[in-house]
Amino acid sequence: MSAKNMDGKNRFRSKTISFRMSPEENKQLEIAVKLTGLTKQDYIIRRLLCKDIVVQGNPRVYKALRNQLAEVLNELKRIETGQKPNDELLDTISLIAYIMNGFKEDSVYE
Repeated sequence: MSAKNMDGKNRFRSKTISFRMSPEENKQLEIAVKLTGLTKQDYIIRRLLCKDIVVQGNPRVYKALRNQLAEVLNELKRIETGQKPNDELLDTISLIAYIMNGFKEDSVYE
């Protein structure tokens, strides 16, 4: 039997919610979860309840950012001149820029 899952206010999480996603939507969700450093459950709950998602810089988040930027670079190199990048790539670039901008604002070196 698994341990009881409690939220931040020490409430027992006893309800299960499920839904279907396309493979493309799932990939976008996985990227967002990795880049924020949250668990998938916490990320989805915060987004559904319109709560702020605060990214705490740690080695796992930095590694996810580095890996995702490498994937974006490879995709941009693959795109032929004159072609428009797909919406998923643009969404990923936008999310990375948003996260990096937040890191910049919290920097003690400014």
